[in-house]
Amino acid sequence: MSQLPVDARAVVIGGGVAGCSVAYHLARLGWTDVILVERHDLTEGTTWHSAGFVGQLRSTVTQTRMIMYSAGLYPELRELTGLDPGWHGVGGLRLATTPERMEELLRQAGAAETYGLDLELLDPRGTLDRLPLLEVGDVLGSLWLPGDGWLDPARLGHALAEGARRLGVRIFTGVEVTGVDVHDGRVVAVRLRGEGGEHVVRTETVVNAAGAAAGVIGRMAGADIPIVPIKHQYVVTPPSGVPADTPTVRDPDNIVYFREEDGGILVGGYIRSPQIWDAARPLSEPRTLFAPDMPKFRESWESAVRRVPSLKAVGDGDDPAAFRKVVHGPEAFTPDGEFLMGETEVAGLWVAAGFCVHGLAAAGGVGKVMAEWIVEGAPEYDVFGMDVRRFGSYARSARWARARALDSYSKYYDIVYPGEERTAARPLRRSPAWVRHEALGASFGEKAGWERVNWYPSDAASDSGASDSGASDSGALDSGATGGGGARPRGWAGRVWSPAIREECLATRDAAGLFDQSSFVKLEISGSVADLERLAGNTLDRVDGSVVYTQLLNARGGIEADVTVTRLSKDRFRLVTGTAFGPHDAALLRRHGLAVTDVTSAYACYCLWGPRAYDILASLTDDDLTFGYLRAAEISVGHVPVLAQRVTFVGEFGWELYCPSEYGLTLWDSLMDAGRPHGMRPAGYRALDSLRLEKGYRVWGLDITPETTPLEAGLAFAVRPERRAALPRPRTALRCLVLDDDRDVCLGGEPVRLDGRPVSRVTSGGFGHRVGRSIAYAYLPLEVELGSVEPGSVEPGGVQPGGVESGGRVEIGVNGRGVGATVVREPLYDPDGLRIKAEPWH
Repeated sequence: MSQLPVDARAVVIGGGVAGCSVAYHLARLGWTDVILVERHDLTEGTTWHSAGFVGQLRSTVTQTRMIMYSAGLYPELRELTGLDPGWHGVGGLRLATTPERMEELLRQAGAAETYGLDLELLDPRGTLDRLPLLEVGDVLGSLWLPGDGWLDPARLGHALAEGARRLGVRIFTGVEVTGVDVHDGRVVAVRLRGEGGEHVVRTETVVNAAGAAAGVIGRMAGADIPIVPIKHQYVVTPPSGVPADTPTVRDPDNIVYFREEDGGILVGGYIRSPQIWDAARPLSEPRTLFAPDMPKFRESWESAVRRVPSLKAVGDGDDPAAFRKVVHGPEAFTPDGEFLMGETEVAGLWVAAGFCVHGLAAAGGVGKVMAEWIVEGAPEYDVFGMDVRRFGSYARSARWARARALDSYSKYYDIVYPGEERTAARPLRRSPAWVRHEALGASFGEKAGWERVNWYPSDAASDSGASDSGASDSGALDSGATGGGGARPRGWAGRVWSPAIREECLATRDAAGLFDQSSFVKLEISGSVADLERLAGNTLDRVDGSVVYTQLLNARGGIEADVTVTRLSKDRFRLVTGTAFGPHDAALLRRHGLAVTDVTSAYACYCLWGPRAYDILASLTDDDLTFGYLRAAEISVGHVPVLAQRVTFVGEFGWELYCPSEYGLTLWDSLMDAGRPHGMRPAGYRALDSLRLEKGYRVWGLDITPETTPLEAGLAFAVRPERRAALPRPRTALRCLVLDDDRDVCLGGEPVRLDGRPVSRVTSGGFGHRVGRSIAYAYLPLEVELGSVEPGSVEPGGVQPGGVESGGRVEIGVNGRGVGATVVREPLYDPDGLRIKAEPWH
């Protein structure tokens, strides 16, 4: 304790692999005045009992890149430190025993192609050749990933710690954190206790890498960190001559994984009825383990014995004494099964925790991302899916976090179909019109706790007697009408689908659609327009009532947010952003000195769009509705005070209508009553996504991210000239692709090939019902020329950067096969924007 400094540039709390990696990478970026504190010895929290698997292929490109970086770093640590991190580069097998899992493997293989990840798709014979121990009678195929392997967790932790020490980091064990001092919303000090007594270290940067205890540390500073400690179990069999070069194996259909250890086999799994470790002070003792619970482990053990018949010699798995060891320890899980990283609502308090069993695999990438974020202001990768700010205030509820985390754990190895909805801890947040949506039989989705309509019942489904749940068995995936977008898409795109989506799109085109967008985040901003413009790409210094579409940009020109900003008065603005992005965008604005209040819950928002929108709204108000596009005005709709904004996300004439929440139900009812005689139809978010694709409207987190600039994304029009000139020269451009086969629909992540070689992946895709085409977007090299759409479809138009002629044709890997696509000018629908700018009052 006497050697602890009075001041430090950063204090890292937690001596597991995450904390050691963060300290190491901070020092690599020049922050050498860093201390790391651990209440026990290094790695004695949750790191020491990790199974150590390093599987590079994950569900997101960022996690995959982080683990690929880690896999490259771990072998280098021996050279850097002289310590062996216990890396075993034995490769890995991922098995499929059902047609659905085989489809998933094909999708994963396509995604891996775009990551540059080395893999091979094997048949059952090839799988057996890789690992003769296996029973492959029910195996349909497998993925072989030669870059996979496993690590000794304690050795890795000590190697990272030694690397940090050599760069100047000071590490103190046997030191407990007793408090985190905060002043004016910012961390100012950390309070410590050890054998020598109490000590205070002044600092403005604290990294909470305390694993299962991260929630406790967060509460010391007044920050909510939704960490849920869950019990996880694996066993190791006695030595039986299993070769040391045996690949790791994951058999997700049977919720089991295994690898070699000391001549035996380590077997683990994800049980369907997990248990929370409910402790007031988790990890207060070193090397915490629980008593073996063999009945809960029975399903995983029985699956392992079926897959590796030689395990029968060990027994039925009921006797812990039959194993060399049984490890039943705590793991830190999160409500959605993704990492928790980034700066919390307390300035200077960062978190790197909640690694959901696979933190060891990503530890190197975690350190890299966190260090870049802290030192440089933004990481190289797009990490919003792991950003702690993806959760709102609802995550303060321990019961909510537990219900979601238990659900995530129990389904950890399940196939996650795009668009599939989880039901745990729902409903939570509901718009004023939710009772009407439910009464209409709406199919709901959930985002950031909000219940949102995916679609309403289909006329076609009700006429035919078909189910409108969106679910289907595999035999129904190729059924349905043909042509015109009325058919169920092939493959995964057809699993969560309804003919109502088309009906809602066409009603919006021909009459009007009414969309409930109350979940969209509304932020009230106070401050000078100059302060806001320093962050925004577009010009915001316009007259009161102006609505401006803009991006918020980071120092590299990457897109941190995609928003509209309405100037309410000289120094008062309303920013509207996506449902899940509120905490993230508010923190970004506050870091730039702006006063921000989240008023999402104070206002309902309904969007009335379509050629009959004027007639509908005019019947409800005596106020002037002739104000122009991208303008806002205060009006009354019936008896309800409304802020009406002429802006659209579907490419049709109309307004966003904002009213105080207590008027929300009345406003919905008034609009529905007035709209029905005009053919208006309520519509959901699946129709919204289809409509926006046809207009080329981007979605942040998919089409645009912190890694992409407005020039690359085709958004130069939304950047003022002087800011545009400072952006880096683009090497790629986001392009619109029209697929040759209308029933092949992209969901995002599919590989895009040019002349047979992978050059990109689909950012988002879907079916455009107004143009009758399957549409996808992807970043392509600038030299790809624009082609034309086939005869009979909507002719493309608009302006898009071109280049050297190369045919305008690509191939997209959809449903395990290559589908041709044409690179076209955008937008496909109403390229001149005549419908948006219409003046129906004339």
